[in-house]
Amino acid sequence: MTIEQALAPTSRAVRLLGTDLSEKNLKLHLEGLSGVDAVGLEARAAALSTRSIKTTSKAWALDTIIRLIDLTTLEGADTPGKVQSLVAKAKNPDPSDPTVPRVAAVCVYGDLVAEALGALGAAHGSGGPDGIAVAAVATAFPSGRSSLAVKLADTSDAVAAGADEIDMVIDRGAFLAGNFGRVFDQIVEVKQACRRPDGTFAALKVILETGELNTYDNVKRASWLSILAGADFIKTSTGKVQPAATLPVTLLMLQIVRDWKNLTGERIGVKPAGGIRSSKDAIRYLVTVAETVGEEWLDPHLFRFGASSLLNDVLLQRQKLLTGHYSGADYLTID
Repeated sequence: MTIEQALAPTSRAVRLLGTDLSEKNLKLHLEGLSGVDAVGLEARAAALSTRSIKTTSKAWALDTIIRLIDLTTLEGADTPGKVQSLVAKAKNPDPSDPTVPRVAAVCVYGDLVAEALGALGAAHGSGGPDGIAVAAVATAFPSGRSSLAVKLADTSDAVAAGADEIDMVIDRGAFLAGNFGRVFDQIVEVKQACRRPDGTFAALKVILETGELNTYDNVKRASWLSILAGADFIKTSTGKVQPAATLPVTLLMLQIVRDWKNLTGERIGVKPAGGIRSSKDAIRYLVTVAETVGEEWLDPHLFRFGASSLLNDVLLQRQKLLTGHYSGADYLTID
């Protein structure tokens, strides 16, 4: 293995911190980040939540939300039949209206990846504009409480089964104990486990489980750590812990990927997941994305909603809009 190959998994950190990727240097960098102005962050999120798109753009907004959804089933009682039903809805969200776009991806447990791929058939793709990706949760989701060997096997198995994307969870216990190097190393190794035989990689979404990180400063450190270790997306939550996605936390993560883009030219995705159930709330997120990182991020390769029930409300609002049987109160209507 060449030095270049050896450094490839940590090339982002090498560029920022130099070749000495010691626990001490990583910790110094993360703890040296400026603190988050919680009052300012929440005030900005509140201000953005009162803004909206024009009424004439609402149809576009609803279709955009659909295109950005990871349609999800992550229950212990999941069956092949349930996955097949999920995929059918992903492919054809509203059987009565063929103009409804497809979602970006379906997200399942790793042992159901093959089932999802089989059900997708020709609809399988890399996530937008028409192809539907298969995402698999891994690394002992949702707790992350297993050995590294188990986490890597979990990831490798899902990739071998054909997963396009891996949603991993960080070791929150290690992070909260200040063991940043351990968390960093695990993300790097999971990223390597995403490698396919042809040398390409499944996209890696790193779940911070922000509801367990307690402070905005911790969310900021965990976001930077994940990006440095090779994350393609940073994701708020598993959906199994409350609070899950919130607008202030998502705003903070968007600010971080904006800063990373300004620093390196590289674009990192953001995925709020859990608790976003209404079109009204989802539109708030669209506005926040557009105002923080720009409309270019309103693309499945850069922004996703992790959701199981959001699609139902979007379809309902879409039908109301098309038929004219809706009230402005159904939407965020400050234009």
